[in-house]
Amino acid sequence: MLTATRPADIVLPTLIRERLGPAPVCGIDEAGRGPWAGPVVAAAVILDPDAVPEGLNDSKQVPRKRREALAEALRASAIVGIGAASVAEIERLNILGASLLAMVRAVAALPHVPAHALIDGNRLPSGLPCPAEAVPGGDRHCLSIAAASIVAKVARDALMARLARRHPGYGWETNQGYGTPEHAAALDRLGLTAHHRRGFEPVRRLCQAP
Repeated sequence: MLTATRPADIVLPTLIRERLGPAPVCGIDEAGRGPWAGPVVAAAVILDPDAVPEGLNDSKQVPRKRREALAEALRASAIVGIGAASVAEIERLNILGASLLAMVRAVAALPHVPAHALIDGNRLPSGLPCPAEAVPGGDRHCLSIAAASIVAKVARDALMARLARRHPGYGWETNQGYGTPEHAAALDRLGLTAHHRRGFEPVRRLCQAP
């Protein structure tokens, strides 16, 4: 019987860091820092160690259909909070500041305050109600952060699909607001919407065009 193997140098996320500190621990990650349009969305996830869905990983490494199934499984087995920062907040705070704000809101959306938070990246948001640790590349190392990356990505993709129905032509249902050729052509053809981030290129150029 054939069995699936993986290269020895591929390291999958684990619960090692979650088990080092007091429980419960939430993982936090965001989605949508790079797009030309739409909010940035963050998720905070407290996993049940006895009911961790198989296949959690950095959301960019998981196919869309599998991400959606994992997000549904996480909503059933884990404690999930979601927060967002609007385009206006992105323009006022910059994308990093808005991402950190969305993370704080995601933790605030949890039904109770976690004892500790593990956050993807090298920056910690201010205003968290618990001690926190920044984990560069955390979505590749910590299962709770990987879970948060999947929940945030699926939530934001669904939001952009809803916005696409209100603003057809930009392809947001497939490009999620990122700077694809289709999106660039639509900006030239249709102009800006209230959901475009005017600080991003080529959106800025279009705003400055005579």
